[in-house]
Amino acid sequence: MKLRFLGGMLAVATCLLFPITPATADDSPRHEELPKLVESALASNPELKASQARWEMFTSRVKQAGALDDPMVMFKFQNFLFRDPFDSRRDPMSQRVIGISQQLPFWGKRALKEEIAAKDAEALRWQVEERKLELARMVKETYYQLFLTDREQEIVDRNIRIMDDFIALAETKYSVGQGAQQDVFKAQVERSRMLDMKITLEQRRKSFQATLNALLFRPPETPVGWVHDFEIKPLVQSAAQLRSLAEENRPQYKSLRALMEKGEAGHRLAEKEFFPDFNLSLEYMQRDPLSEMEAGYDMYSAGVTFNLPIQRERRHAMAREASAETEMARAELNNLSNGISLGIADNLAQMERRDKLAQLYKTGIIPQAEQSLESATIGYRVNKVDFLTLLDNRLTLFNYEREYYESLAEYQIRRAQLEALVGTDLP
Repeated sequence: MKLRFLGGMLAVATCLLFPITPATADDSPRHEELPKLVESALASNPELKASQARWEMFTSRVKQAGALDDPMVMFKFQNFLFRDPFDSRRDPMSQRVIGISQQLPFWGKRALKEEIAAKDAEALRWQVEERKLELARMVKETYYQLFLTDREQEIVDRNIRIMDDFIALAETKYSVGQGAQQDVFKAQVERSRMLDMKITLEQRRKSFQATLNALLFRPPETPVGWVHDFEIKPLVQSAAQLRSLAEENRPQYKSLRALMEKGEAGHRLAEKEFFPDFNLSLEYMQRDPLSEMEAGYDMYSAGVTFNLPIQRERRHAMAREASAETEMARAELNNLSNGISLGIADNLAQMERRDKLAQLYKTGIIPQAEQSLESATIGYRVNKVDFLTLLDNRLTLFNYEREYYESLAEYQIRRAQLEALVGTDLP
């Protein structure tokens, strides 16, 4: 009996001092590299490809906007008599006419239309870059959620083994009359609770795996390997430096500035609409001779026509529309700047908190909780600590280990959100 008792104590101490790597890590086909996952998502994601195709569509509109209308060619029979419709010699004014005309907008309109289309395409181009940032952020967040899930699975697996040893220890003490049967039942219930958590974590990992595969445009069942451990690397940039980085790099800033410039160009075009457009025409008229003595001289005509821009209210409305578009983009730009400032401040505060918590758990709380559990295990062996205290110490260590990895994952998730806010990776 004593040998079984000592064997149980040795197993508990081994689990505490040498954590067992879970089967998930051994069975995983590979270690996942975050940069490769982000690169794969940017290359394969169908939503991003659709956005890029839409930008190319708008780019093709630029030359269309600044192009002239096609010239018009005209053929006609002019001044032929009804009583002899096919004889061009009956009347000296009968003639065959060929002509060409070209519509010409007022000077500067074509260039402005092309500029408006170009700014529209530029705004969409930066929206594509913004979508890339969002996609990279989503991949990073899912990656670190997988990291947290894997580490929680590792902790649960280790605690299931600890509970197996606790059950063996409680059964041994009960068999020699030093423990209560209730202790065995409590240990078994706690082990069942760990199994319930294990099932939940397995389902959660499958969900995160499917999410990551969807971002990478892969089948949902594609295996996702083990996520590396990492150390927190504090940021060196201040909030002011991060705001400057955002103004320089954030694509949404550039997109809204392009929309502002589009509105300004639209206002200038509306002002040009108060001037007329022109139509130039040239005609050649061929006449047959009336007789051998009287020749028929060919003629030509040239002319210009233009519209009268008297519908001024419509043109004033066009100018107001362009001004409103500019003001809307300017307001959205200010709102974006305000949101970025708030996001930077919030993420920095949360990252600082998580960094301090992770260091506290790693260097202080978790080692102390391990010592407390080891002490409780020894105390339970000599009947100085009851089994409930032993379970409570194990649960305390279990929760602190989970909170440590949660702080690591949350720090990296916040960092990914911060990088999306400023528009660039942070060294």
